[in-house]
Amino acid sequence: TKKVAVNSKSLPKLKDKHVVGDIVDSETGEILMSSGEQLTDEYLKILQGAKLKQVEVIEKVTDFLILNTLREDNVKKHEEALLKIYSRFRPGNPPQIEKARELFSEKFRDAARYRLGRVGRFRLNRKFKQDVGEDVMTLQPEDLINSIKYILELRGGNGYVDDIDHLGNRRVRTIAELAADEFRKGFLKLRKTAQERMNIEKENVTPRSLINAKTISSAIEYFFGRGELSQVVDQTNPLSQLTHERRLSALGPGGLNRKRAGFEVRDVHISHYGRICPIETPEGTNIGLIASLGIFADVDDYGFLVTPYRVVSKGKVTGDVQWLRADEESEAVIMPADTALDKNMKIISERVLARALSDFKWVDAKEIQFQDVSPKQIVGVSSSLIPFLEHDDANRALMGSNMQRQAVPLLVTEPPLVATGMERSVAQNSGMVVSARNEGIVKKVTSTEIQVGDDLYSLRKFVGLNERTCLNQAPTVREGQKVAAGEVIADGAATHNGELALGRNVFVGFMTWDGYNFEDAVLVSERLVKEDYFTSIHIDEFEIEIRETKLGREEFTRDIPNVPERALKNLDEDGIVRVGTRVRPGDILVGKVAPKSKNELSPEEKLLHAIFGRAGEDVKNDSLEVPPGVEGIVIDTQKFSRKVNMTEEERQRNLAEIKKAETRFLSRYRESLTQLIERLEEIGKGDLVDATTKEKITAASAENYYLCKLVREQILSAVDDQFDKGKKRDQGMQAIKAYLDRIDAFESEKTKLVNRLSRGDELPTGVLEMVKVFLATKRQLSVGDKIAGRHGNKGVIARILPEEDMPFLQDGTTLDLCLNPLGVPSRMNVGQILETHLGWAARVANFQAVSPVFDGAPESEIEKALEGAGLSPSGKVQLYDGRTGEMFEQHTTVGIMYILKLHHLVDEKVHARATGPYSLITQQPLGGKARFGGQRFGEMEVWALEAYGAAYILQELLTVKSDDVDGRTKIYESMVKGENTLEAGTPVSFDVLCHELRGLCLNVELRKQSAEETAFLSA
Repeated sequence: TKKVAVNSKSLPKLKDKHVVGDIVDSETGEILMSSGEQLTDEYLKILQGAKLKQVEVIEKVTDFLILNTLREDNVKKHEEALLKIYSRFRPGNPPQIEKARELFSEKFRDAARYRLGRVGRFRLNRKFKQDVGEDVMTLQPEDLINSIKYILELRGGNGYVDDIDHLGNRRVRTIAELAADEFRKGFLKLRKTAQERMNIEKENVTPRSLINAKTISSAIEYFFGRGELSQVVDQTNPLSQLTHERRLSALGPGGLNRKRAGFEVRDVHISHYGRICPIETPEGTNIGLIASLGIFADVDDYGFLVTPYRVVSKGKVTGDVQWLRADEESEAVIMPADTALDKNMKIISERVLARALSDFKWVDAKEIQFQDVSPKQIVGVSSSLIPFLEHDDANRALMGSNMQRQAVPLLVTEPPLVATGMERSVAQNSGMVVSARNEGIVKKVTSTEIQVGDDLYSLRKFVGLNERTCLNQAPTVREGQKVAAGEVIADGAATHNGELALGRNVFVGFMTWDGYNFEDAVLVSERLVKEDYFTSIHIDEFEIEIRETKLGREEFTRDIPNVPERALKNLDEDGIVRVGTRVRPGDILVGKVAPKSKNELSPEEKLLHAIFGRAGEDVKNDSLEVPPGVEGIVIDTQKFSRKVNMTEEERQRNLAEIKKAETRFLSRYRESLTQLIERLEEIGKGDLVDATTKEKITAASAENYYLCKLVREQILSAVDDQFDKGKKRDQGMQAIKAYLDRIDAFESEKTKLVNRLSRGDELPTGVLEMVKVFLATKRQLSVGDKIAGRHGNKGVIARILPEEDMPFLQDGTTLDLCLNPLGVPSRMNVGQILETHLGWAARVANFQAVSPVFDGAPESEIEKALEGAGLSPSGKVQLYDGRTGEMFEQHTTVGIMYILKLHHLVDEKVHARATGPYSLITQQPLGGKARFGGQRFGEMEVWALEAYGAAYILQELLTVKSDDVDGRTKIYESMVKGENTLEAGTPVSFDVLCHELRGLCLNVELRKQSAEETAFLSA
């Protein structure tokens, strides 16, 4: 707008302009022109006669939308506008100004009706560059004005439409926010039911009768137990657990649907840089919808992903770090982390390649605002563990990062010779290793616990994880060693001295060998099997329950009807298998009998059974047996029970267990007090004496908990009395806190255990007792196992060859693995070749090569390393055939590659069935290993046998081996008698067809032809 003086000179210029605001006659108060009117010749004469000094006009109208709207809208007053809005919202209701005002206030000003939330207000402020307080949760007039202004600018070709896939417009809904929503729903439901009950029951109302806490607890249980986003954590190895905890999902409530999600939302976006890993995502229907956080990414207070950048000022990199959101980054000029700097941290060249306004171009060094903190900032945790990632095709890198999560922890761990420097960080952050909380000297190390200073750490031994893998924590420190805070003191699964160790360094060669590595198959040396290179431990968990049935209670027992003593030799008196027993498929793990009487028992009969026990013929064997394909050693058994209706013997046994537990905890309490006294005497450099009796304090004579508590009080008063204020007193109080915290933890552990022993375990509804049996199985490398490198180079073992038959070098060193060279060019994952060369140099020269992602060793350095190790700079050597000793025609690339064994193990895939369960309707065998099913012989397989004219095999397969119930019985009888006859009957599936036809009102009858009918038809 522009204010123009009204005179004879300016009047011609004002023609066809639009006035701003009503023009009013100063004497009469009459409105001469309404706001938005166009100044025609007639209006100019009126303007001249009105004796106005100046008038405000719109200088240039780019869009007539608002002016046309104002011209059409005849509402001039506030009340009229309210009534018009009311008539739109409530078309049938008679217009009343008070109701209209109330409705408008409800719709736009009432925070109880709608809330923008902190995020909504923040986004509006950021979008329109306004400064409305974050506590204002409703729409304000400036919000609407700015919105209309922005839309008009878009109509005029200015501004830009928001990109829905930009991370500035997408935010992370954290677990806290989702759980809060569930709580809110639960409380709203609770409020509603409470209000309804208050209306119905007006008398004798109590808080207990109004409020049902189950409403909220069931909402939370549903969210965590059966919610769409609730998953069991993947614990195959430390990396899989860490990456699962850092996963982002676009699916779930309020999210996308994988069937309707298009390419745009799945694709890698420019704003993902440093926030979401462009590599790590699942293959298949979820591709792009499930993502992983970048290494340095974080979530800000509003739920937006941020990533750090070094601040650059006047061409110099400062020490400050700033976290930027994606929308802030798109307005900044950022240079890569590997830009050349001098010793004063100044940019050397005048012009550098940088990301400027979401574009990659050359800019002046003075214009740079930020620098990446690291070259690996772009990728996530899993991808950052792939050396020479920059030389791999993205598709293969995706497979490599996903397959590292499937690596099985091995019996003997070994860190990679060619690492990326991220291995230690991953292991420390995974939660499977034990790190020191405070610095100190290691006082005690056993296989089950470590004491560092005043802190005690318990180790987990041979624990079965979710994916049946084994976690066995082993100490990595010695007594007397000094340990820093955060340092790893015990290794877990797939770690070695605090470093991630998913696989083994293996001597490989890229060569074909008699077709045994055709199509990604792998030839393996028997040495890897003999020396347990890829042997892993897997722990299976089996459980069985006791319930109260209509016919009586089930029970655990060793006395099982119709089972020979030989099968019961490894069971204890309760019918539970003994720890250390080696079991095979079909062996009994837990003996259990269940009542099988046809009629329900009367109370009197139940009483007689309880007194005299149950006769053998009244019960059936319902024991827990080892399933097919599983064998191993029993490493632990656990029994859980509710302590109800116990016999006197059971009660006495229970009391003895409680006393034993209390004695055990008392000795730990006493030991901790003794250690505390010794520590305080060490700090005070003298005996610790009682403040009143002046006698030396000792915990050795404390025979019960009361006396231990007295000693505890004595220690506290003695420290107050003996230790002056200063460093000595601070050390003393620190020691007291550490030891008393440990004692309090013992106390709570003891209370829990005693409560559990006296009251029983919490079991699911209807379950009276439960037994869990843990079985450890050792799996060696075998033909059919899937192995892989870190570059997406996967394969299946086709043959395990004797060591002496494997190709060998001139010095007699045999290869451990033969990989197909055709697996490299078409896959474009050249990183594996560079790893092989550098790994060989590292093995010979005895060093670990660290080659970070996007900052890895160049070819020249690898050649230097090979030469320094006395090897050929090409990495190729002459190999000899192990069977004949003859030279191979060409020189071959050999070296060290880090190989992983994946959890697709052949022992868990192989399955065989002779007889087993059948489907209820069709009477055909079930399918799949889990249901102990058979191999499907489908339509196309039938055609194949028909083509060969194999009539008898076909008849067997379609009748007695499938769903001919009578034929099955007859052929079994003939096999028992030693006969070789086949009497095929009618398959049940034919009967099912007949029943279906009858269901369609078509009567189908089967009868044999008479001799006359046969003769008539043949004629």
